[in-house]
Amino acid sequence: MSTDEKQKLLALHRLQQATESIEEAHYLFKGGKSLRSVANRVYYGMFYAVLALLIYEPYASSKHSGVLAYFNKRFVKSKIFSESMGRSLNKAFELRQRGDYREYFELANDQVEPLLNEASQFVASIRKYLDENIGWKEDCRQD
Repeated sequence: MSTDEKQKLLALHRLQQATESIEEAHYLFKGGKSLRSVANRVYYGMFYAVLALLIYEPYASSKHSGVLAYFNKRFVKSKIFSESMGRSLNKAFELRQRGDYREYFELANDQVEPLLNEASQFVASIRKYLDENIGWKEDCRQD
């Protein structure tokens, strides 16, 4: 298997992880489960989609903040993706951080629900970008 094929398969795997995370977030939200868990799955869905993009970039980071900063600099500031996508990703990160690490922090429906809706579009936009700019082989698609 060539390096190009390995990159495509890894990007598709990351997009699958993104899709699954967003589906889990919807399931948890509709079931009235923990908003902390919903925010976590929303963020990770978006994060995995960004990781799919980074497979094709000369960048690596072990820190989430570094990945987000690179996405905003490389893809939002250059207008490949909208500023609203950058804001959504940053908001998801912030809510996930608060929910996971702050004691006694409670999330509210009106914080999480809009982000849940934005996350689905976020992942779809990244998938579309990769479809149009990377040239997936049809036999590699996992839709």
